[in-house]
This record gives sequence, C-alpha cells and structure tokens, in this order.
Amino acid sequence: MSGFLDDFARHWPVYVSMPFVAAVIGYVTKRVAIEMMFRPLRFVGLVEPFLGWQGVVPRNSARMIRVSAELITSRLVDPREIVERLDPDEVARQIQGPLLVTVDEIAREVLEKHHPQLWEMLPILAQDLIIKQVQAGSPALVRKVMAEIRANIGEVLDVQQVAVSALERDKELLVRLVRDISRPEMAFIARCGIYFGFVLGLVQTAVWALTREPLVLPIFGAAIGWFTDWLAIKLVFFPRERTRLFGLVPFQGVFQRRRAEVARQYGDLIAREVMTVPNIVDGILRGPKSDRLLAMIQRHVQKSVDEQASIAKPFVAVAVGTRRFQEMKHDAADKAMTRLTSTALYAEPYAREALDIGNTIAAKMNELSREEYEGLLRPAFRQDEWKLIAVGAVIGALVGHLQAILMLH
Repeated sequence: MSGFLDDFARHWPVYVSMPFVAAVIGYVTKRVAIEMMFRPLRFVGLVEPFLGWQGVVPRNSARMIRVSAELITSRLVDPREIVERLDPDEVARQIQGPLLVTVDEIAREVLEKHHPQLWEMLPILAQDLIIKQVQAGSPALVRKVMAEIRANIGEVLDVQQVAVSALERDKELLVRLVRDISRPEMAFIARCGIYFGFVLGLVQTAVWALTREPLVLPIFGAAIGWFTDWLAIKLVFFPRERTRLFGLVPFQGVFQRRRAEVARQYGDLIAREVMTVPNIVDGILRGPKSDRLLAMIQRHVQKSVDEQASIAKPFVAVAVGTRRFQEMKHDAADKAMTRLTSTALYAEPYAREALDIGNTIAAKMNELSREEYEGLLRPAFRQDEWKLIAVGAVIGALVGHLQAILMLH
C-alpha cells in the first residue's frame, strides 16, 4: 500500500488524468469513426482498396442507392397515387401562357422553313389567324397527354430509376442524405465515447495502480476505443422497442426513438433532392420507359396540327402539297418534343404542392415496421462498422502507449 501511495504522490497528475484521457480517447475515436463514414468522397491512398481509405458511405454508394431506391419505390412512393393528384385542367392553365408562346414560335419556324415564299406572301392578319388556329388546340392537347400519363403511369415512369439517377448523379447527395438524417445519432455516438471512456478509465486507473504493468495502458486504450465504438453504434439502433433498464429507466435506440422527426426530415430531403418535379418530368420524358409516351405525344401533336390547321388546308393542298404538309407536321412534332420539358416545368410550383411528396413519404415511413425503418440508416454502418471499430481500437492503443511512456519516465 505504501508503494502505491509513494507512486501516486510522484505521478498523481497522471493518475488523476487517466479517466479523463480515457474519455478523450472515447470521444476522439468516435469523431474519427464518424468522419471516416463520410470522408473522403473518393479513394485516397496508394493501392485501392487496401492502402488508403474512402468514406464508408461513398464507397458503398451503389449498394446504399439500391437499398434506398428500393425502399422509396416499394414502400414510400406510389406513382399512381401521386399522379392522380394532378388536375389536367389546372396543369393546362399553369402552362397556358408559355405554351401559347412556344406554339407560336414552332408554327412560324415550321411554316417559314417549309414554304418561306408562300408564308411571306400571306398578309400579317392571315399569318396570325393560322397561328391562333393552331394555338387553339393546345390546351386540349395538354389535357389529352395528362390523361394518357395518368392512365398509364406505370408504363411511362420508372420511379426507381428516377431515384437511382438522382442519387448516382451526385455522391455528395447520398452522403448529405445519410448525414443529415443521422446527425443526432452521430452526436450521440460521440457523447457515448466520453461517458463510456471515463467509466472504463476509472477501471484502467485501478488496474494500473495494482499491477504497474506497462501493457495495461495500451490494452485498456484499445479496449476503450473498441468497446465504446461498438456499444455506441449498437445503442443507435437497439433496443428497437421502448423498454426499461433495470425496470426503471425508459430506453430505446436513438434512431428508433426519433422516428417521427426522421420521417419528416427524410420526406423533406427526398422531395427536395430526389423525387423533385424536374426529376419526375425528366424520368417520364427521358427515362427507360419514355419511348411509348413520346410516340403518343408526337401522334397527338401531329393530329392537333392537322385538326387546327383546317383553315389553311385549301392553300396547303394547292401550294404545299400533301407530302410536304406531312413533313411539316413531323417537324412541328419534333420541335415540340425538344421544348416539352421547359414548357412543362412552368407548372412546377403547382405540381410540387399537389404531389406533396414530402408529407406522403413521412406518413408512409410511420407505417413501416421497425426493421424496415432501421433500413434507412443501418446499411451505412453494417458492412464496414468493424473497420470503424478497429480504427477506434488502434487509436486507443496508441494513446495508451503514450500514457505508459509518461508513467515510466
């Protein structure tokens, strides 16, 4: 006992600091593990994937994108349900102004291209009359297209591809998605490192005082880094159900406890970054299922031109000819297709409010089972969490070794 007291008198600052150093080890290893989950976005090192590092989330982005997209499309977003919220008449009203301008430009370009002499010979009043006649059928054309989309949404829109494309375009988006919804969990993990590290540091101090064995400090340092990382990650998700510790203290995994908050946040992020109106429109018009819809739109455009240009048919038949008139209709349809996206997006504010994707996803998330809900974040940890834990152990061992050097000199 006297030997311990003498040693304590000589090294009391080190003894007193041990639990606090252990708390720092616990915190630092957690912060390092958290940063290693998200950074760097691209591999940094000598030989991929062994001599270097890439953030866990960006490295596993392909798998996480598939998991996220599958969850979004199978459980959270029903394309038929959301597209039914769009009123074709309201869509036509929203884009009517830019649509008429576009039709005016297309009609003039086509007529000037295919028969410039005849078009220039017509009086301005006659030119305007022809244009207005073509414009008159535009709202009806929009309603027909909308009705076709609503009736066949599953055949013209691949929602999963929309989600995958949005997430694949920008790895930072996936990192931001995971990081934003898990920010409180990350803070919890870091705090756990302090508490657990301090408690283990008290044990470490007692063992060192009894044994004076130099290996105690690096071993305990490694144990603190490893155990606190492992336990903190587990406590993020478990227990899934609300329970009571020792029958008294209510407890539940942090991520499970924040379900309502996460649902709102995740819904907002998906609506703002992934299932946006421009992305959905792009998925409809340029996605893997777009060929049928585009052919249908071209057919409707040509039919509309044919119907609404009836006033021009007498001079068309004589001066232009049937073959050239067919070419004019095809050209008009092609030009309409190139401007379709920009014109459709004038209805974005109305569509965003009507689709209400954020609230829809939040409501659906609250209906998921606890295991399905856990799948939002768990894939970010599962495959490589052992590496994060191992890094914590290595850092803890190094700090413990430095402590031992201080104690022995």
